[in-house]
Amino acid sequence: MRPLKLVTLLFFLTQVLVAQNSSVSHEKWDAFLKNHVNAVGQVNYKEIKKNSAELEGYLKVLESAQPTKSWTKNESKAYWINAYNAFTVKLIVDNYPLKSIKDIGSPWDKKFIKLANKIYTLNDIENKILRPQYQDARIHFAIVCAAKSCPILRNKAYFPATLDKQLDESAKLFLSDTSRNKISVSKIEISEIFTWFNSDFTKNMKLIAYLNQFSPVKIASNAKITNITYNWTLNE
Repeated sequence: MRPLKLVTLLFFLTQVLVAQNSSVSHEKWDAFLKNHVNAVGQVNYKEIKKNSAELEGYLKVLESAQPTKSWTKNESKAYWINAYNAFTVKLIVDNYPLKSIKDIGSPWDKKFIKLANKIYTLNDIENKILRPQYQDARIHFAIVCAAKSCPILRNKAYFPATLDKQLDESAKLFLSDTSRNKISVSKIEISEIFTWFNSDFTKNMKLIAYLNQFSPVKIASNAKITNITYNWTLNE
C-alpha cells in the first residue's frame, strides 16, 4: 500500500474511533426546550405537533451514538436523562391531542426508542439503566413523565459539565413547588414519587434526612408524612 493511501486510511480509522468514543452534544435539545417549554415547565405540544423537525433532529443525534466505557459517568447519565425526556415528548406528540400520557395505554412499556442498534422502552431507561447503574435518587427530579405532578420539564438540557449542580437545582425546585409538595416543620405532604421509589431515597438515610438536603424548610425528624394524590393531566 502506498504511503499516502496508508496515511489516509489511518486518518479515517482514527476519526471513526474518535466519533465512537465521543459523547453527544445536547445543544439541539437545549435549543428545542428553550423554544417550546416555558419557565414553569409547560410544554407546547400543539406547536411541536405542527412541526416536529427540531425534535426529530435531536433524536437522530441520540440515535447516532450510545454511551461507551470511554464516556464519563456524567456524560452517560446526562445522555440517558435527556433521552428519557426527549422520547417522552415524542411519545406525547405522536399521540397528541390527549389529556394524559395514560390515555396512550402502557406508555412506559412501548418499544419505540431506537438508540444505536437497540430498542428500548421508557421503563428500560429508568429502571434498567438510570436507577441501577447510577444509584442517584436525584434522577427522579430530572426525568419527566409528561404529567402535572411530575417534576417540571426544565427549559434547558442537562449537560455533563454542570450535571450535579443541575440535579441539585431540580431537587430544590421540586420540593419548593407547593403544587407538588407542601412542606412545613411538623408536617409534609409529598409527591407519591417518594412512595413509589422509597428505597432509592432511603438507601443511605431516612427519608426526612434525604429531603432536608433540598427542602426550603428544615423538617423535624418526627414530622407527619402524607402523600399528595398524583395528577396525571398533561403538562401543557
